[in-house]
Amino acid sequence: MKQFFEIKAKHPDALLLFRVGDFYELYGDDAVIGSEILGITQTKRANGAAQYVEMAGFPHHALDTYLPKLVRAGKRVAICDQLEDPKMTKKLVKRGVTELVTPGVSINDNVLNHKENNFLASVHFGKNTCGIAFLDISTGEFLTAEGTTDYVDKLLNNFSPKEVLVERKNRKHFEECFGSRFFTFELEDWVFTSETAEERLLKHFETKNLKGFGVQHLKLGVVASGAILHYLDLTQHNHISHITALSRIEEDRYVRLDKFTVRSLEIVDTMNEDGKSLLNIIDRTVSPMGSRMLRRWMLFPLKDVKPIHDRQDVVEYFFRHPEMKELLDTQLGQIGDLERIISKVAVGRVSPREVVQLKVALRAIEPIKAACEASSEPSLERIGEQLNICASIRDRIERELKPDPPTLLNKGSVIAKGVNEELDQLRAIAYSGKDYLLKIQQRECERTGITSLKIAFNNVFGYYIEVRNTHKDKVPAEWIRKQTLVNAERYITEELKEYEEKILGAEEKILALEARIFNELVLCLMEYISPIQMNANLIARLDCLLSFAKVAQSNKYIRPIVDESDIIDIKAGRHPVIEKQLPLDEPYIDNDVYLDSEKQQIIIITGPNMAGKSALLRQTALITLLAQIGSFVPAESCRIGLVDKIFTRVGASDNISVGESTFMVEMSEASDIINNLSARSLVLFDELGRGTSTYDGISIAWAIVEYIHEHPGLHAKTLFATHYHELNEMERSFKRIKNFNVSVKEISNKVIFLRKLVPGGSEHSFGIHVAKMAGMPKSIVKRSNEILKQLETDNRQEGVKSKEGIKSKSVKNIASGAEGYQLNFFQLDDPVLSAVRDEIKNIDVNNLTPLEALNKLNEIRKIITGK
Repeated sequence: MKQFFEIKAKHPDALLLFRVGDFYELYGDDAVIGSEILGITQTKRANGAAQYVEMAGFPHHALDTYLPKLVRAGKRVAICDQLEDPKMTKKLVKRGVTELVTPGVSINDNVLNHKENNFLASVHFGKNTCGIAFLDISTGEFLTAEGTTDYVDKLLNNFSPKEVLVERKNRKHFEECFGSRFFTFELEDWVFTSETAEERLLKHFETKNLKGFGVQHLKLGVVASGAILHYLDLTQHNHISHITALSRIEEDRYVRLDKFTVRSLEIVDTMNEDGKSLLNIIDRTVSPMGSRMLRRWMLFPLKDVKPIHDRQDVVEYFFRHPEMKELLDTQLGQIGDLERIISKVAVGRVSPREVVQLKVALRAIEPIKAACEASSEPSLERIGEQLNICASIRDRIERELKPDPPTLLNKGSVIAKGVNEELDQLRAIAYSGKDYLLKIQQRECERTGITSLKIAFNNVFGYYIEVRNTHKDKVPAEWIRKQTLVNAERYITEELKEYEEKILGAEEKILALEARIFNELVLCLMEYISPIQMNANLIARLDCLLSFAKVAQSNKYIRPIVDESDIIDIKAGRHPVIEKQLPLDEPYIDNDVYLDSEKQQIIIITGPNMAGKSALLRQTALITLLAQIGSFVPAESCRIGLVDKIFTRVGASDNISVGESTFMVEMSEASDIINNLSARSLVLFDELGRGTSTYDGISIAWAIVEYIHEHPGLHAKTLFATHYHELNEMERSFKRIKNFNVSVKEISNKVIFLRKLVPGGSEHSFGIHVAKMAGMPKSIVKRSNEILKQLETDNRQEGVKSKEGIKSKSVKNIASGAEGYQLNFFQLDDPVLSAVRDEIKNIDVNNLTPLEALNKLNEIRKIITGK
């Protein structure tokens, strides 16, 4: 326990898994916390005569089961192992922390999600800007950037790090800027100095300066990057040769998507549990590397025409050459997680089975390389040239390892026959033992005449000869009696003892030899880290483009024209997610959208609730985004002039945790859009201003639309869906504003949603009709209609007088109508009594049994009393 407390003092903020024999044990507060998270029994252990300490534990071989649960619960876990063989010491076994596992630093397959990266981030604050760095130790990706807190916030949301490192004194400042949703860890101030950071980076990369990585001018980013490497030292992650470069996140290469846009467009995650994101629809990747890269592509769309066209060309090539598509699909399925396996090689944690998977992957790459090189598509040819089949190491793995080895090296049977002569001899001794023992048994039977003699083994005294009591007078004098049973006696001989030592020694030697040969192979594999990482990246790229081709084919997407113009022209566009969720017999109603900077910059869309205004806004943004990641799009034809920013103000919700109302959230998001507009922005506003009174809302909405229209030089393309029909008046005063509405048909008091966008404004919202569809009690629907008629009548009577006057008079009229039934209890305009009346009207009195009548009476009583 003294040893435990000494080690625990060095890691006070981590749960210490303390190896004792075959168990990992937790003590004290760690045991209390750990037992609750893991659902294991908490006991007590005597610690001296009058003291007890809480204890919990689990078998050491179950570490991969329990460790992920602790890490997912946001705990840091220090793994304390026995550093020497207990058989070799008579004193207390030497122990020490061999690894510190945290949410951001893990290479355990059970902790990691193969479809997304597991990033550790580091943030360093400057005077006006921030530096940020991201590292995924499981893949070796190391990235850095610098910019405003808004830009860093966007990166934090898009990369979704599992842990963020901050300077101790800046913890509060971090929460003020980025909220408290991230798991953070504080480091000492001296770690975040340029000298310390640069020295640590240069030591790792073994270079004279950072110019080769193109990051030397990012002073704050370099400090954040250095802090990450320092943290790896702290957490005992010393084998990091797979981190071969530090890359700059180039802001000017990608479309800006802020966190509101990513969330409201449901690009990678959904807001509803049973919903589907755009990523769910587009992701048909086969490899884990492809899944991770596609997620990144979707959060960072391109704003350069050339690479977009390159991606489109490859997708089109797959369309024209289905045989190439089939070959790639088959081969990619055999590759597995090449990126994470080679990272495990670097950290010395790779299993024999994973090394064999590496060989399978390298073999699968060979036909891919040949097919790419033989293609007529320049992008594929380049990929083919860069792929490296690493033939020498692949053949060595095939030669030295068995085709299906165990996951754990200490289980044996890893190295193939014929690799090492000594190993083959030891195996012959250890595994041909049964034949040898049978020979001894037959020989002794013949020599002694004891026909029932048998040779067996037990853990107490090893190999023995068992003779039944009827034959014990025939036992030779040189046999040594070891055990007497009821019906038999057991003996040992010098020959058996020698053979036993030979066998038991052979098994230990076999394991040691196999470990040595395997470790030599892994050491040789380390030389291939860079080419195999390059292979993983190229395979991921192919996988993403193949996914685009599969989706385009099955969902009938077309190749969009992406150019430098300022036009967005979508003909018969469809929402990529909604169209896949409709019932089979229900067709998706497609729509045309045209925007430019000269004639039709802003479209104001009115129309009833549920008609599809929000879906139309979102589909325009999603089609634009798909076009700019190089994918085909759901439309009949499409032309996208490059967009550099996509902004959305869609839906509203309170942010009560920080004291912000619905309207405050709306206004914050709208002001963020207005302050960051550019000439090539695409802006979507949905129901802006509905969080406040009607007239405030109309005024704000009008002023925002006017600002976007009148801004000199920044004619941002805008879709504005609204219930404020008054905004239709803007079309008369502003030349680039056009009115459209989502049409409906009204037949005998029923509304049919046509979901078609047509020119012109709309004057009716059909809100009461939607309330009826949602299952609102009939009495409320009826009363709503009465109030609506009253308001409309008052408006007609008052003519052009002020709206405030109309409003106040209408309310008085409605209230006076309401006073009647409040004073007279028996007037059936009361909503409760109306509900009772409806119940009574629907009773079939002639066919009602007495028991049913009593039950019905009880239901009516519940309506009246509310109980």
